Amino acid sequence: MNEKSVVVNVFGLNFNVTNCLGGTLVAIAVFFLVWYLGRNVSLKPNKKQNLLEYMIDFTNGIVKDNVADVDAQKHLSLYAFTLFMFIFFMNQLGLFFEFSINDHILVKSPTANPLITMTMAMMTLLLSYNFGVQRFGAKGYFANYAKPVGFLLPINIIEEFTNFLTLSLRLYGNIYAGEVLLTLIGNRFAKSAGWFTVIASVPLTLIWQGFSVFIGSIQAYVFVTLSMVYIGKKVTEE
Repeated sequence: MNEKSVVVNVFGLNFNVTNCLGGTLVAIAVFFLVWYLGRNVSLKPNKKQNLLEYMIDFTNGIVKDNVADVDAQKHLSLYAFTLFMFIFFMNQLGLFFEFSINDHILVKSPTANPLITMTMAMMTLLLSYNFGVQRFGAKGYFANYAKPVGFLLPINIIEEFTNFLTLSLRLYGNIYAGEVLLTLIGNRFAKSAGWFTVIASVPLTLIWQGFSVFIGSIQAYVFVTLSMVYIGKKVTEE
């Protein structure tokens, strides 16, 4: 796990090529999957359309279970679906397609980088602030921080920071740990004692990959669910 991300400097700005390339690959994969499943939409859905509608209904269910405001639900349905698809594919990318040159890694799971998960968490929190201000107005929104009693104001402010950290670092920690263990099995354990450990590492790798797919799916669900919970709290008066 000594690989370094590829960073280039353009006009004084640093760009992480590893993150950009991973995110681009995920965007392409999500786009073509949704396009393939929904290109022939009809009143009598086929199997591909049924699968797409099931995924949309799944994320819509998350929104409806955690956001009471009906108007906010309409605006959040597409966001929840897109967020779930992107996080799910980001979590799986490094398990099946990881590419490196010498000591520099070009492709890995974007969510194994804390900057990516923090960016998505911040995006969710900023969206929740926007919905809260739209719902109550700026004065009414900020007044909610002192409800139900005034002495909860500092606690509610601290909660904003803890929500940001837990939402982002939970996802990062799970995906990063999964990639670390997969690398240890493939590079360290497999080469530790000759052919015996090479053979033994094959089923271990397959088992851990299967488990990591499950973990990645659960983490995508947890991230979207908590995002909707945070937004739902902003549009609900204490």
